[in-house]
Amino acid sequence: MSVHPSQDEQRYDVVVIGGGAAGLSGALTLGRARRSVLVIDAGEPRNAPADGVHNYLGREGTPPGELLATGRGEVRRYGGEIVAGRVVTAGRDGDGFRVVLDDGAEVRASRLLVTTGLVDELPEVPGLAGLWGSDVLHCPYCHGWEVRDQAVGVLGTGPAAVHQALMWRQWTKSVTLFLHTAPEPTDEEYEQLAARGISVVDGTVSTLESENGRLARARLERGTLVPVQALVVAPRFTARAGFLGSLGLEASEQEMNGMVIGTRIPAGPTGQTAVPGVWAAGNVTELTEQVIGSAAAGLRAAAAINADLMAEETRAAVEARRADFSDVSDVSDVSDVSGFSPEAERRVSERVLGSRRHGL
Repeated sequence: MSVHPSQDEQRYDVVVIGGGAAGLSGALTLGRARRSVLVIDAGEPRNAPADGVHNYLGREGTPPGELLATGRGEVRRYGGEIVAGRVVTAGRDGDGFRVVLDDGAEVRASRLLVTTGLVDELPEVPGLAGLWGSDVLHCPYCHGWEVRDQAVGVLGTGPAAVHQALMWRQWTKSVTLFLHTAPEPTDEEYEQLAARGISVVDGTVSTLESENGRLARARLERGTLVPVQALVVAPRFTARAGFLGSLGLEASEQEMNGMVIGTRIPAGPTGQTAVPGVWAAGNVTELTEQVIGSAAAGLRAAAAINADLMAEETRAAVEARRADFSDVSDVSDVSDVSGFSPEAERRVSERVLGSRRHGL
């Protein structure tokens, strides 16, 4: 489904680019604020492979598709529109924005809310990508409970590998750290791993092997097989934000514990970016945010956008009222006064109240 509004059609107050938890939450908030809202969704939810959404109070374990379907229904209930499509460019259009979709459709908006999320760039190990989201995992708070007490491997790809292994030890006593391409642990780190009963395997993992669609073992380049039921990896998180380049808004690297973990669109506490009129929320700006946090961020951004629009509308109303009164030269007939300004108020008060206007 696509939209092709004519030049004569009223533009939307807000176009939300991305229909995940952050985008739908923002659209719901704006719809309830009686704003005209369009959500453009490419239909590529990052958590689609997961069985359920976790740590979302009141919705624990809800399948991701079900959560999104419920959210879309709620947005539509308050007048929000949702269309399928991918945004290719976003640019200035007078005092607002023009958004172009991949099918050539164009939409216009006074404000933009970018909630396109991120792409997980996985280590290039044969057999790994096909198990992503089921037996190949990255977040212990999202998936730790589901693999509790299982044989969990940690694929080392950077300096945070030891920290990962120690973290996952919280959920199972059977943790194996595959050094793979990670740096050699320090003596202190080796002591920590030993104290927690974490095995360390030298060498590079060449492939992952499955049985009946589930992860069974990791094969090293030297041929050794190590049984594992789940494998922890550290993806590189890349913000889906290339279309913002036409607005001069570029992604920047984000670090954690001294290591670059990906790219994000920089934004303030309410999601406001460096480009006036553009807000961002969810994983596109906070790479490690979970679903419930992304939904909350969408709400905060929507409230900030509504406040910004309200301020603009108030300024315009005041200017219009002043302009109406600027042509009135004779206030002898107060009924002729239709505008407002501090000067107009003074003149009318003098005419009607005289000295009593000061309370005398």
